[in-house]
Amino acid sequence: MELYKKLIKLLVVLVFVEGYLARKMPRRILIDTDVDTDDLFAILYVLKHNQTEFDLKAITINANSWTDAGHAVNQLYDILYMMNRDDISVGIGGEGGISNDGTIFPNVGGYLPIIEQGMTTDGNCRYRQAIPVGGGGRLDIDANYGIRKAFLPQGKRKYRPLHQPTAQQILTKTISMGPTTLLLMGAHTNLALFLMSNPHLKRNIEHIYIMGGGVRSSNPTGCCPKNSLNCVPEQCGDHGNLFTTFKANPYAEFNIFLDPFAAYQVFHSGIPITLIPLDSTNTIPITEQFFVEFEKRQSTYEAQYCFQSLKITRDTWFDNQFYTSYFMWDSFMSGVALSIMKNGDKYNGENDIAEMEYMNITVITSNEPYGAQDGSNPFFDSRINPKFHLEKGGVHSGHVQNGFNDPFCLVNGTKGKCEDGYTKEVIGSEAVQVLVATKAKPNKNSNSPLDREFFESFLQVLDLPQNAGRFNFSTQFPYFRETFQIPDFTNKIRGQPIIFDMDMSAGDFLSLLYLLKAPIEAIDLKAILVSGNGWANAATIDVIYDILHMMGRDDIPIGLGNLTALGTPSLGCEYFKAIPNGAGGYIDSDTLYGLARILPRSPRRYSAENSAKFGAPRDTEHPELRQPLAFEIWQSISEKLIPGQKISFLTSGPLTNLANIISSDTSSRSKIESVYIVGGNTPGEKGNVFTVPTNKYAEFNFFLDPLASKMVIQSDLDIILIPLKTQRKVASFELLLNSLHNSGKTPESEFTCRLLDLMNDLQKKDHAYHHMEIFSGEILGSVYLVEQSNIKPYVESKQINVLVGDERNGGKVVPDKVEGKIVKMLENLDTEAYFTKFASSLANKNQSAVISSYDEQKKIWSKPPS
Repeated sequence: MELYKKLIKLLVVLVFVEGYLARKMPRRILIDTDVDTDDLFAILYVLKHNQTEFDLKAITINANSWTDAGHAVNQLYDILYMMNRDDISVGIGGEGGISNDGTIFPNVGGYLPIIEQGMTTDGNCRYRQAIPVGGGGRLDIDANYGIRKAFLPQGKRKYRPLHQPTAQQILTKTISMGPTTLLLMGAHTNLALFLMSNPHLKRNIEHIYIMGGGVRSSNPTGCCPKNSLNCVPEQCGDHGNLFTTFKANPYAEFNIFLDPFAAYQVFHSGIPITLIPLDSTNTIPITEQFFVEFEKRQSTYEAQYCFQSLKITRDTWFDNQFYTSYFMWDSFMSGVALSIMKNGDKYNGENDIAEMEYMNITVITSNEPYGAQDGSNPFFDSRINPKFHLEKGGVHSGHVQNGFNDPFCLVNGTKGKCEDGYTKEVIGSEAVQVLVATKAKPNKNSNSPLDREFFESFLQVLDLPQNAGRFNFSTQFPYFRETFQIPDFTNKIRGQPIIFDMDMSAGDFLSLLYLLKAPIEAIDLKAILVSGNGWANAATIDVIYDILHMMGRDDIPIGLGNLTALGTPSLGCEYFKAIPNGAGGYIDSDTLYGLARILPRSPRRYSAENSAKFGAPRDTEHPELRQPLAFEIWQSISEKLIPGQKISFLTSGPLTNLANIISSDTSSRSKIESVYIVGGNTPGEKGNVFTVPTNKYAEFNFFLDPLASKMVIQSDLDIILIPLKTQRKVASFELLLNSLHNSGKTPESEFTCRLLDLMNDLQKKDHAYHHMEIFSGEILGSVYLVEQSNIKPYVESKQINVLVGDERNGGKVVPDKVEGKIVKMLENLDTEAYFTKFASSLANKNQSAVISSYDEQKKIWSKPPS
């Protein structure tokens, strides 16, 4: 009996000690983010807190939301480097898939919502199409409106193919190591996949804080002024905030809408959840008083980065209602979460930031009537057994919204009826009890110009000297100076004027280097136009600026073109959805396979700065930094042609820009000498659109915009086609590398060799890179344009047309003796001469790089100018 009493006392002591130590141990935190601007505020707010209290262990990136993977991961690496927190793991993407029978394979990348996820990383944008691709959407968020590259320092960490930790790896590693609190700031895809694959690890997740949804919310934006006669209200009073698709779905908020099924899995996981929905964030809009006060409090680099980001967001806002339309979303959630934890995680969610209330809610994933198969729901349609063993006729079995113009959702004369992603109050078996923030608390200091308690907390925390950033991009170097590299061609006779139209694939960047090496007396590269609907996302334009800076050609203008194919909605992903989001696709193109970070940094970059002169609502602070559009660059170049002079095009991507030029400028055809097109295919030859097996004959560049391809081919322009069949004759990494190794060395030849060697290695190691030789063949266009007869080309004239239709035939080149146009087609060449010319030109010391790399640039900025 005495022994029993001693054991009980010992157990009590151990429990007390364990509880005491647990309270003293820092709270382990993992953030899952879509890296939107407000997410950056939230992440920096968390990082500023004492690590002994809140220890941010890892960040995973949600890749099917507001940012694109390659740009998002490198921005986070740079923020963490600035904050001296390279110890924090970052995970993104992955090549795993979900089989047709619902088996979830390791490392599913989260590039697609679960309902669309198959065994690859390409696929439809059912929900993501609600996010604009260009200004105000993914382009601006990828580049953080141009602030990112201008401000953030660049450390050693970067995306590297096959070496980048995946989101699932980081989730598994972090949560396996002990109790973890999760902060969700985007779509729930990553966490849902983790929970579905690792139910045994749910016990290690202490709590989930979510910014998302709208329960009883009433949207304050899109309302009409009092006594207005002509105003038509838009989102006014809606539960949701889908400003692009509110006519179909007025109920959902972006973070939940982007993957409703994933959010359902998270909410119904049994893990304690605190929700910070639009109900509360709508009560804390960015006010003018807050903005003015923020401008005064910028003594840390993180405060400066946040303020500059907020300022450019305000200055480029689409209307004059910024102060009533932009809210503290994810940053407010981080404030509520940390305050609840500071206050002891009480059941009622006691905190200093927001009022709280328990509600019974669920996430709507489909619309009634349930069980009616109409082709909208891949979980059930054409299946004997529903995917993931879902219940027939259950809550997931109804109509699933498919785009902003879904006829099922649209109701004439009234609000749309689709509720996908709605965090709805319910009773019964579907109800989940969730602690919900309902309202932002007022500032306790009545003398403060700030009317919300979190405003004060946010500005105080960001401006603290503790845990502050070390430097920004310029201050990390004692002798930093921006220098424009402009060549002196004063006494040289310039050759054929050329415009290069590229979609920023790896092959295009190598073609660009080759064009820059061509003697100015032979080829005068006047401008570069960029297609944003090809193999890279639009923000990758910064890599072009960096290559031009390396080569001393900051004089060459770059114009940004269309971001979607002709004849397709500006919101959507038709055709370019065939490009993988993961390995060998966008994440690699956007980072140039990880090598973009070794290039010197150009003083030029994409910027969202704008001007009323070009249709913007207002001038921003630096309208002179505005990114020119492709058509504007064409107008500027063509107007400077001397009488009788003509310009030639080399295109290596979708023909969208050129089609826009010839359809918008009636005089353009008289100013264009010839058009060299890298694309299309010899009729009957097998194509390369490997992600669309039903399309056997199209080549990617034509497939990505069939209508534009047809318009250009049908024009009266002098066209020289470099088809896929001929590209394949020179698409050899081994022969390209051998020719380079046998030639002299220049910075540009070494960079080319490094990129080709990497792509060759990736192709050998991983099936996801099986298509790499597509890009090595693209270089032929620039070599042929420059060398002409030196590579002994054999050209035939053929009468062809381009099919425009669905993805099964779009972009296919066919013989057509009735409506077809005669084009010249490069059928053959001296391949040995080709490889020799390619290597010798890059090895030539003339017109060589003026700054070889970022490392050289750092050395220059680390010592006083001589």
